[in-house]
Amino acid sequence: MLVHEVGGPEKLSWEDVPAAPLGRGEARIRHTAIGLNFIDVYFRTGIYKAPSSPFVPGQEAAGVVEEIGPEVTDVKVGDRVAYAGVPGAYCESRVIAAARLVPLPEEISDQQAAAIMLKGMTAQYLLSRCGRPQRGDTVLFHAAAGGVGLLACQWAKHLGVEVIGTVGSAEKARLAFDRGCAHVINYNKENFVHQVNDITHSAGVAVVFDSVGKTTFRASLDCLRARGMMVSFGQSSGLVPPLDITILSIKGSLFLTRPTLASYIGTRTELLETAGDLFDVVRSGAVKVDIGQTYALKDVARAHTDLEARATTGSTVLLP
Repeated sequence: MLVHEVGGPEKLSWEDVPAAPLGRGEARIRHTAIGLNFIDVYFRTGIYKAPSSPFVPGQEAAGVVEEIGPEVTDVKVGDRVAYAGVPGAYCESRVIAAARLVPLPEEISDQQAAAIMLKGMTAQYLLSRCGRPQRGDTVLFHAAAGGVGLLACQWAKHLGVEVIGTVGSAEKARLAFDRGCAHVINYNKENFVHQVNDITHSAGVAVVFDSVGKTTFRASLDCLRARGMMVSFGQSSGLVPPLDITILSIKGSLFLTRPTLASYIGTRTELLETAGDLFDVVRSGAVKVDIGQTYALKDVARAHTDLEARATTGSTVLLP
């Protein structure tokens, strides 16, 4: 699936292309399932600039190793593997650096892996190494019924953290409750700042996890307790406007970070440890994988349209 020029979902073009040659340290994998993420929309629309044009979108997938190049020791032919954070996933097969592939445990299916690698490893670093809420803390998680939200809210509850989630519909509210939120706010009907203050008795939350961006960022700062942490990890509603950082001191010496997964899985050791933590909580049953919908890869334009309209729940998987 190629993008020759940035724009709407109609810019996604299903084409035959020659297979890439296999190089040193690389493996060829046949995809069995591909994950859909909002970062794919950012690249398609040009919010994030692709390194080349045309480009193949997509950041995560699962599949089977079909061939390995010289000096590959991390995987072997026939291995079930998955990856995240490596652009170019919207395809039937590809060549990829073998060091970025993670072998899959038997208990994790290919579709589950495609649904959780990017979103689940994002949840892992947000909770364990970025926001780092402690047992007994209360946090606010925007888009709680989204792909990252459903995984992170379950994981946070498992860690003893109380989660206030925001959603956009009654259906999504029920899903968020079922997946770990102690309180759910429908931002289309309620003022989430007022609701958070009521829930916390005006104490505020320890951390806000915000992937929505423009429409939630400023108000989210009003939900934090003194020395609280604002974690802005996406912008589904648009880019956050420029910020005068003195507002952080005015609102209680707040902390602010804008992290990306790539910074937390930069080495193979970090990658395997992060994925290992994710697989462990899924296998234990503490975190359930919600695949809300699947689409054929060739129909990914429709999947993008539904994702941007917030008409999806949980994770979306594309099938080659």
